[in-house]
Amino acid sequence: MKQVLVIYYTQSGQLREIAQQVALPLEKSESVAVTFYEIVLEKPFPFPWDKDSFFDAFPESFLQIPTALKPVPSEILNRKYDLILFHYQVWYLSPSIPINSFLKSPEASILLRDTPVVTISGSRNMWVMAHEKVKVLLRENGAKLKGNIALVDRVGNLISVITIVEWMFSGVKKKYLGIFPLPGVSEKDIKESEKFGGIILKNLNEDTLDQLQGEMVAAGAVKISPYLVTVDKTANKIFNKWSNFIKSRKNSRKAWLKVFYIYLFLAIWLISPIVYILHVFTYPLKRNKIKKETQYYQGV
Repeated sequence: MKQVLVIYYTQSGQLREIAQQVALPLEKSESVAVTFYEIVLEKPFPFPWDKDSFFDAFPESFLQIPTALKPVPSEILNRKYDLILFHYQVWYLSPSIPINSFLKSPEASILLRDTPVVTISGSRNMWVMAHEKVKVLLRENGAKLKGNIALVDRVGNLISVITIVEWMFSGVKKKYLGIFPLPGVSEKDIKESEKFGGIILKNLNEDTLDQLQGEMVAAGAVKISPYLVTVDKTANKIFNKWSNFIKSRKNSRKAWLKVFYIYLFLAIWLISPIVYILHVFTYPLKRNKIKKETQYYQGV
């Protein structure tokens, strides 16, 4: 019987839903035994978030500074797995602090070494550069990345800023003001993610995981927005400067986080629309480059 480990961290419950849905076909199979493991912090982050805590997590999130986790249960740690489904979310364009902390832990090295892995992310929209960081950490742990699924909020960039922030600060997933769409990955996309579990099961049973990603991309597992890739790359350069600067300002950290908040507000509502307009006008000149990037980011 094939042994599959499902790893995830969640605050709102969204990633747990995704993990359960993707794993459904494997759980129903008589040839697979599925084990779930939820990453738990020694000192959990609040949910719903308050504004100070939300922005205070920025430097450590982007700089990928780990925090303490509760130990992985021995019955999970001491078993060898045929496949790991690794679920993560994005905080400030990097894998979330709990996910990053796990990937930098000794337990991760034990579980991931020489083990096939499929990464599954649930994010607002920008996940590409965070996934590149996850790939580095997987390689350092000796994992064998075989597939990737990227589930995102499908509404427009600026609308999703409003709805996600409302959700994170209220803790309630609802239509803001009764007129905005529901925040996060849609219920339809979460429910339909079961199809990816079916593809994973087939390739796991047939020992053809090397061809898994091609089949999943054909089924819609990874969609690339060239505009968001450009924003993601640019914002990573800017966030790198901001995070290092704020991290070094121990006595004035709170004050500089407030300045960063103002900058972020202006960047989202003023700069990003300008970047979009420039992207539209320069797209014909970058068509070949965008095609190559799309193929790369859809792969593993």
